[in-house]
Parts: sequence; structure tokens; C-alpha cells
Amino acid sequence: MERAELLRRINTFPLAAPVLAEDLLSGGFRSVFRGNGVEFEEVRHYEQGDDIRFIDRNVSARFGKPYIKLYREERELTVFVVLDCSASMFAGCKGGVNRFEQALLAAALTGFSAEHAGQRFGALIFDSETRRLFKPRKGRAHLMAVISYALSAAPRSRGSALSLAIRSAGSLLKRRSLVILISDFRCLNWDAEMTAIAGRHDFIAIKVSDPFDYEFPKLGLLAIEDPESGKTIQAPTVFPSFRRSWREWNDGQTAEWASACRRLGISRLELSTSDDAVSALKAFFQSRSHTRRRF
Repeated sequence: MERAELLRRINTFPLAAPVLAEDLLSGGFRSVFRGNGVEFEEVRHYEQGDDIRFIDRNVSARFGKPYIKLYREERELTVFVVLDCSASMFAGCKGGVNRFEQALLAAALTGFSAEHAGQRFGALIFDSETRRLFKPRKGRAHLMAVISYALSAAPRSRGSALSLAIRSAGSLLKRRSLVILISDFRCLNWDAEMTAIAGRHDFIAIKVSDPFDYEFPKLGLLAIEDPESGKTIQAPTVFPSFRRSWREWNDGQTAEWASACRRLGISRLELSTSDDAVSALKAFFQSRSHTRRRF
């Protein structure tokens, strides 16, 4: 997709941001991000189920009944996106949106939603190494700086530093945050890092896929290059056996990713390049928000 068309789509996101912001952040403050805040609000009678650590001993002794301190809930949240710009994210047939462009649209929409809600937004962009780190800040200018850099991003070498990117994000974020990793997950050995960061932050894994991952078109004998290794094979795409093997291999990759997310309790979304990013993210965060409210 042309840069001008990407910018045109991104420029419409402030209109969609208010609705997504509500679902993106609602429930988070009451569940994962619930805390005792920093500002004292009042005392009230102790009720069954209250945390006994917040019992005010002085007030309780004065009135002969247990009272607890209440604090105004702190509603500041950091939204942090880890964005994959490795070679495989740019692979695929020409025309339409490639994986990286779809990932960028999702990241930009998330950023505008955080900005609308007055929350801090940060990003880490990586390929075979960490390309650029944007520390979390508030404001439209900061968000546009992230988008501007990502628009010109391209892989400088083969390979994916996915595990390093996750580890770097975990080291940077000292307070509990909402971390969204957007990648095609076409690499190995990222489970340990995801386990560590999921234990400290609200973590969402978005896997970007392409329809050709599952239904390869009949294009005759086609040279297919692995963008990460550079190896090329001659693919007989007219043979049903090849197309079936291709689909089964990609199904297996997705199943392994989904299984790892389930095992770690990580929210996940498979986002196809054929999807409308706005609609897909709205549906995902609405579902996630409703699930949280039930608990």
C-alpha cells in the first residue's frame, strides 16, 4: 500500500478512537490495574471482604468498630506497543495491505485510543534488533512521532529479535502497564520472555496473518523465498498436496501460538491483512471488556 493511503487511513483513526478507548481501558482499572492509588479519600465502616491491611487502627479504636481507609483510584495507565518490522512482516503477494502495514494500523489505532483517554503511550520497534524505543509519553505530537518513524521502517537485516524486544519492554516498564505485541510470530524461543512479562503486565498478543497463509493460489511453479533465511524453494502451487501441506504448516504455527497464549493466560487476537483493523480491534476489546466485567 502506498504511504499516502496509509496516512489517509490513519488520519481517520481519531474519529474511531473514543469508542475503542472506552473498551480498551474499561475494566482494566477495576481488575488488572486496580490499586489503592496515592490520594486519600475517606474512611468507612469495614465490610466483609475488605482488605484488612487498610484498617485505620486509630479511627477504629476511637469508635469501637473497624474502619478502613479508602483511596482515590489512580487512573493513569501506560499503553505500550511492541511492533515487529522484521523481513517476514513485509512478505506476501503484491497489492492490498501487507502484514507490517496492518500491524502499523493496529498500533496507530491503539495509540490514538490511549491519547484520547489521556494515557501515556510508548512503543518499541524491532527487526533483527531493537530499531527504536519511544518511552511512554502523553500527547498527539509524541504519537505522531512514533507513527512517522514506523511509516518509513524497513528491515535492515534478516532475522527477528522478538524475544529481545519482549525482554526490553519488560525492563523498561516499571509499573504495571498494558503491553500489546504485534507480530507474525515467525521465530522461535519467545515463550520464556512472554511468561515473564505476562506475570507483571496486562499482555495482549496480536498475530498478523495473511489469507495466503491458509489458501495458496494456483500460480504454477513458483519460486518462494523465506524472508528470514533467504532460502528459496520451487513450489508446485498447482498441486493439491502442496497447498494442503502449506495450509497444515501454517495451521500448526497458529495452533502453537494460540496454545502458548492460553497456557500463559494471555489475551490473543489473530488479525488478518484482509480484516478491517478498526472493526477487528473494536470487536476484540469489546469482548475482552465484557469478559472482565463478569469477574
